[in-house]
Amino acid sequence: MDSSANDQAEPGDIIGMLEQGRRQFLALVAHIRPDLHRYCTRMTGSVTDGEDVVQDTLAAALFELSQSRALPPLRPWLFRIAHNKTIDHLRHEKYRRHEPIEAASDVADDAAGEPDNMLARSQATRAAIACFLALAPAQRACVILKDVLDHSAEDIALELNLSVPAVKSALHRGRAVLRQAARAPSPAPNASPISPALLRYASLFNAHDWDGVRALLADDVRLDLVSRRKAAGRREVGQYFSNYDRTAGWQLLPAWLEGREALAVRTQAQSEAPTYFIEIHWAGGRVASIRDFRYVPYIARDAAYQLYFTPACPLPAM
Repeated sequence: MDSSANDQAEPGDIIGMLEQGRRQFLALVAHIRPDLHRYCTRMTGSVTDGEDVVQDTLAAALFELSQSRALPPLRPWLFRIAHNKTIDHLRHEKYRRHEPIEAASDVADDAAGEPDNMLARSQATRAAIACFLALAPAQRACVILKDVLDHSAEDIALELNLSVPAVKSALHRGRAVLRQAARAPSPAPNASPISPALLRYASLFNAHDWDGVRALLADDVRLDLVSRRKAAGRREVGQYFSNYDRTAGWQLLPAWLEGREALAVRTQAQSEAPTYFIEIHWAGGRVASIRDFRYVPYIARDAAYQLYFTPACPLPAM
């Protein structure tokens, strides 16, 4: 019986081809990815949830592309997929507001009293991520795409499958709501103590005590090196620390990321601003999962974080 070359390929060869295709695709869309994250972050209200949606978007796009004969216009195509994924996320997380995206009114906007584009853009780019959750999804999507990412009304209509008048109406209403939300008092900083477990993990990591760090791992620990690779099990995940051992000039700082414990990674001694974050989840006093955002550092640009300093976890020299 005759078989095609693909049928005869070894499983390892297929995995290698898939990985090569994935890397080529990620390189192709790399210039769009930070803007996708800015959009998804403001739609979901979280830099980490936003990255989850970006990952879902790129996975769906790669699968769709594998079934296509021509490359679509990348930017509108990716934003259309990202928008659908954010709506799925909002429905799943029960964050839906009083006006679903499908109900965006197809009416002309009232230009009277509407801020000019430059003023609206300034207001939107200064607004905290959480402020966008005050907007209904249709309004939120249009304001983010227009005032944060500077898409045209025509492009937004294409990306959201709306009419241009509906886009303008959602913009007008959304801008008014965002101005009001931005004037609300900011929540107080997180004053809760960082857990001793995370402080110990950071201290061991900064001391390059890899045996000590590995001793904290659960047997079934999972690693998500976001956008690069996943691993499971103490032995396989333990190899991940070797990459940090070979890299100089980093420092882990206990922090709160969007109100949750995390580790901020600082790579420049002259600046306290983190370059990226690592999330650690615990179960039974052991590290159950690690999520390292090293290869998607753009999440730090919009992250709401607070560094935590304590004598229990001093800052070593870099």
